[in-house]
Amino acid sequence: MPASITLSQISWATPDGRSLFSDLDLSFGRDRSGLVGRNGVGKTTLLKLVSGDVQPNSGSISVNGSLGVLRQSVQVAADETIANLFGVTGALELLRRAEAGEATADELTSADWTLPARIAAALNRTGLDAEPQTPLAALSGGQRTRAALAALIFSEPDFLLLDEPTNNLDREGRAAVIALISSWRAGAVIVSHDRELLESVDQIVELTSLGATRYGGNWSHYRERKALELAAARHDLAEAEGRMAEVARKAQANVERQARRDSAGRKMAAKGGIPRIMLGGMKERSETTGGDNTRLAERRRTQAFEEARAAREKIEILQPLSVSLPTTGLPASKIVLKIDGVTAGYRPDDPVIDNLSFDVTGPERIAITGPNGSGKTTLLALITGELEAWAGTVAVMTGFAMLDQKVSLLDPSASIRDNFRRINPQADENTCRAALARFMFRADAALQRVSTLSGGQLLRAGLACTLGAAPPPLLILDEPTNHLDIDSIAAVEAGLSAYDGALLVVSHDATFLENIGITRRLELCGGDAGG
Repeated sequence: MPASITLSQISWATPDGRSLFSDLDLSFGRDRSGLVGRNGVGKTTLLKLVSGDVQPNSGSISVNGSLGVLRQSVQVAADETIANLFGVTGALELLRRAEAGEATADELTSADWTLPARIAAALNRTGLDAEPQTPLAALSGGQRTRAALAALIFSEPDFLLLDEPTNNLDREGRAAVIALISSWRAGAVIVSHDRELLESVDQIVELTSLGATRYGGNWSHYRERKALELAAARHDLAEAEGRMAEVARKAQANVERQARRDSAGRKMAAKGGIPRIMLGGMKERSETTGGDNTRLAERRRTQAFEEARAAREKIEILQPLSVSLPTTGLPASKIVLKIDGVTAGYRPDDPVIDNLSFDVTGPERIAITGPNGSGKTTLLALITGELEAWAGTVAVMTGFAMLDQKVSLLDPSASIRDNFRRINPQADENTCRAALARFMFRADAALQRVSTLSGGQLLRAGLACTLGAAPPPLLILDEPTNHLDIDSIAAVEAGLSAYDGALLVVSHDATFLENIGITRRLELCGGDAGG
């Protein structure tokens, strides 16, 4: 029987009772499927349901074939190695003893002499140059992700279930993962906002509050289809609103026409000459006609209203988030940041950054790039004052805001609205609500406690609180797209394109950097840097 995944009539709700899926039907075959949708719609939960990590409230899930699961973060114990991830610790130990002449004859018959080469080939497919004995704790987060992915493909599953596989990867790692997916010939279900990666899939499955919709083809084909759907929905809305106006116009005309008839009848009655019984009949017919017209008008008005509401709901689903920002007023000639001869690190005699110098003048847009471990996070810590330089000077010469990957400027115990008012004490309630609405936190959504937000919602809330009222002249972003859904990424790109302050961005997302108009790159190499 061909490998397949089938979800039938699946319903599932969060512990607080919020429904994510209701009677969901969805299937996957041996093709590469990109799973997309807004933050909080249930993409990661869907993978957990398929893998068996969580159970549906109702419905059934059938998996025919083996699964290889990559979660967003790879948890490691202190003594775990790459060999542990691959599940080959015992087999490698047997080979070691065989080479040392310590294995028994029975053990030698089960020794797999191809194992080291196959492990190396799997690691090579993800662009990781490491030995099986390498402790996982010695690897960066991106390197651990690559090692975990290599372990999955080593086991040759029928399906890969990948949750944001390129998050935290440097450019080289992203390229390796994209190449792997492009050449993968078994099934794959990939939750991702990486548009380069999604260009290599066979189909896009979009999750919305209404369910799942399948689009054949890669990301570009999906976007073309979505643009057509949005245009059609806008056309339907315009027609529905036109019908509402026409119904209202006709209803008013009928009311005025009936009023004229009634007035004429009253004048005739006042002149006399019409028998009383005829007057009663005319009055009854007038009242009946008026009632019929009112009921007909009400039915037409209700139908037009429902058509308009349905059209608006479609546009709400299809319409990308839109962000506009107030001006910072930053002069083009003002020096915003000056770093002169800086050396810094965490262990004596082992600098992460060595003799680095550069300036930021006016509204420059600078991408800080480099492989994992090259010092990007260290540089941000120096700029924000969290780390002292061993030598040289760091001078930030204007106000700034920093959004790290944990969005630590937000108080988890407070609501989004309360965080906004704390960060922007000069803003009144109307300004607060308008700013949060631009980032899709409308009405009660603005009252959500920060600790309850998904990763993408958290970053969107951080951007709303930082940029919504009075953007700082210098904005520092650390991997801002890691947890945003694709619509939100597009909105942030649009907002940052309109931002007129200086921008320092650590990101491996080449598409994002291109779309926000980066003017200069600072390439860190670990120990030195070039601009």
